[in-house]
Amino acid sequence: MKYMLVAGEASGDLHASRLMEEIKIADRDADFRFLGGDLMARAAGRDPEIHIEKMNVMGFSEVLRALPTVLSNLRRAKTLVREYMPDVLILVDYPSFNLRLAEYAHKIGVRVDWMIAPKVWAWKEWRIPKLKKYVSNMYSILPFETNYFRKHGMEVRYVGNPTVKEIEQSLGHIPPRKHFLERQGISDQRPIIAILPGSRKGEIRNNLPLMIEAAKRFPDYQYIIAAAPSVPEKFYRSIAQDAGLSLAFGATHTLLKYSAAAIVTSGTATLETAVIGTPQVVCYRANGSRITYRLMKKLLKVKYVSLPNLIVGNSIVTELLLHNCTADRIARELGPLLQPSPQRDWQLSGYRNMKKRLGTTDASKIAAEYICRKH
Repeated sequence: MKYMLVAGEASGDLHASRLMEEIKIADRDADFRFLGGDLMARAAGRDPEIHIEKMNVMGFSEVLRALPTVLSNLRRAKTLVREYMPDVLILVDYPSFNLRLAEYAHKIGVRVDWMIAPKVWAWKEWRIPKLKKYVSNMYSILPFETNYFRKHGMEVRYVGNPTVKEIEQSLGHIPPRKHFLERQGISDQRPIIAILPGSRKGEIRNNLPLMIEAAKRFPDYQYIIAAAPSVPEKFYRSIAQDAGLSLAFGATHTLLKYSAAAIVTSGTATLETAVIGTPQVVCYRANGSRITYRLMKKLLKVKYVSLPNLIVGNSIVTELLLHNCTADRIARELGPLLQPSPQRDWQLSGYRNMKKRLGTTDASKIAAEYICRKH
């Protein structure tokens, strides 16, 4: 069969690459075309039609500036669907772009499957009719989504969460702490506070300075930034304005494993941090406006924004959003997590509950079997 996959950000590249590997096992004649990153390229044995670096934009102003590129990417993706005519178009998260591509593929008779269901339960519920119309099979990686979509007349299959398996494999061969620090060129032996400012430049610009300011209030600890492979080192240094800045590229899971606690931008990284078991403070600064905060509260259909809280249905990690995200607040919440405390015990207990709910199934393998079975 011919498979076309589309992932528009780093987490999607990882999940899609695992899915491709499993598709190759389920279908020995699998042929791929894709929009994505280096991990997908390795799995497919060929270069992407469009690299993820040209697709990874977020936020209204950033998208507006990149609009010509986004529209060009969409045109190229549609042309690829039309010329390649895959047996199935597999969309991985990245909903704004992928929903438009799904509509086009449906119109020309290409089956559309979606891995990692769009988070319409949080906002943009108006997308559901389009999803129902254009998507043949939807695969969820969050256990609470199946009931939500069923209430809206959509059958969505929970296949497990790929993060659990990915981290299990990743941590199965991590280097000793000493070797990890040596490979990153870090000689400081103090305990570590991990800083995960996101994978997009807009997120990093908004969150990193506050995260660093908070981490510096704990002089007995060093802070190390989990750097996104697609973001140049000079960008981090220009934002941080810190001569002693320590960066770890391509080693986020190892960094988290060896960290006492973490400061994490809201997103997939909060789930990764929780699965690894590192206490965390969740941040999302954006423009920091109270007006934006009130607007967000009205738009959001859910009580929480971080995945650990959503999965458990309780506040197990602190969420500091917009104007509430200040260096003072981050430091105040971080302090108790760096030592034995009720706050730390509460988080770790919540993490264990979360992992039970996620289960231990191999999401990529199960999804691949369904995709290859549905001719």
